[in-house]
Amino acid sequence: MTTLILLLPQRSRLRAQGRDALPAEGQARGEHGREYDYVFSRDGVQIESQGRAPAALLPRADTVIAAPAEADVSWHRLTLPRAGRAKLRAALAGMLEEALLDDPETLHFAVEPEALGGAPAWVAVTHKAWLTEQLGLLEQAQISVDRVTPLSWPDQQPRGYFLAQGDTLGLRWSHAAGAAHLCLEGSLARDLFPPAAVLNTQWHGEPEVLAAAERWLGAAVAPQSRAERMLDLLKSPWNLRQFELAPRTRGMQLLRELYRGLMSRRWRPVRWGLAGLVVVQLLGLNLWAWQQRQQLESRRAALATTLTTAFPQVRAVLDAPLQMQRETELLRASAGRVGEQDLEVLLSAAATAWPAERGPADALSFETGRLLIPAAGWSDAQIQQFRRQLQSEGWQLDVNDGRMSLSRNRAL
Repeated sequence: MTTLILLLPQRSRLRAQGRDALPAEGQARGEHGREYDYVFSRDGVQIESQGRAPAALLPRADTVIAAPAEADVSWHRLTLPRAGRAKLRAALAGMLEEALLDDPETLHFAVEPEALGGAPAWVAVTHKAWLTEQLGLLEQAQISVDRVTPLSWPDQQPRGYFLAQGDTLGLRWSHAAGAAHLCLEGSLARDLFPPAAVLNTQWHGEPEVLAAAERWLGAAVAPQSRAERMLDLLKSPWNLRQFELAPRTRGMQLLRELYRGLMSRRWRPVRWGLAGLVVVQLLGLNLWAWQQRQQLESRRAALATTLTTAFPQVRAVLDAPLQMQRETELLRASAGRVGEQDLEVLLSAAATAWPAERGPADALSFETGRLLIPAAGWSDAQIQQFRRQLQSEGWQLDVNDGRMSLSRNRAL
């Protein structure tokens, strides 16, 4: 399943004098020329391609993940209120109102995955109009964003990522108590990392700043490019598309979402298990069909052997049961014995069931295995009585075109 991960341009800020700051990188070209840093992967493990391109030229993928700039997401810890989904957003706005710098109505909230009401949880906050605009611009380019995932988030496992910030060294640090960006000029930031904290943290950094990062930290730092860090978002449980920004899926789009979920790496063991089950079922069905064919061939061979043994004059076996019946009938006829298809047997059956109030039949017509009797003058009650009497003896009576046809009931 192909995946496209792209970085949203950082939201522009206001200067202290009240004038707009310079547009963030990627926005200075205007709305139609806006470009996005992206990573494209076919399997979610290896990077197929990466680069920077306008939305219209981005690779098409089954799943699209957008990551806002880390400065555009703030984190707040609170006890999640026990409220329904429809009222939860308003409850969060009321609880965080004093901790927020902007009007809560202008902000977008997202709750920690699998958080329960009444338990502590993290809430991500970002600018609602800005995020809505970013998603809308991508929608105009026929790119449907499935998840909005932050590059870093509070987690029990502390993580640090060193990156170049102009001419200085920057650090994105996330831990159980929050996530923040630190400027590493001076010694103040270094005091935040005692030896124990350094040992317990997973350190990564852009390859071009590794030497400076290791000198500052005094420990080894694993190289990780920005593209590799973006690909790691596939492991993130976060999705900021909640509440009013939750994707609306109906019909085929819902099926598409289900397909994407099943094709994700998290469901890979289930897919392998289902594939193995299908293979086992196919093998089992083929084995069962082969056994049934073998048994059928064995029975056919046994019937053919019985036929050629009982009737050596039969050279070619085409339909063993039918040929055996014909040969038996020939033996019976040659011995002068009466069979079920003969006139004598049919007359005897008709005489046994003949209604007492009926006189002799006006006419009879015989065909091999069938006796025809005119039905003229017979009432429905008499015909039904005649039929029931014959059925009890294993015979069948049909009425058609004013004639009754008597024959052996083959269904028995």
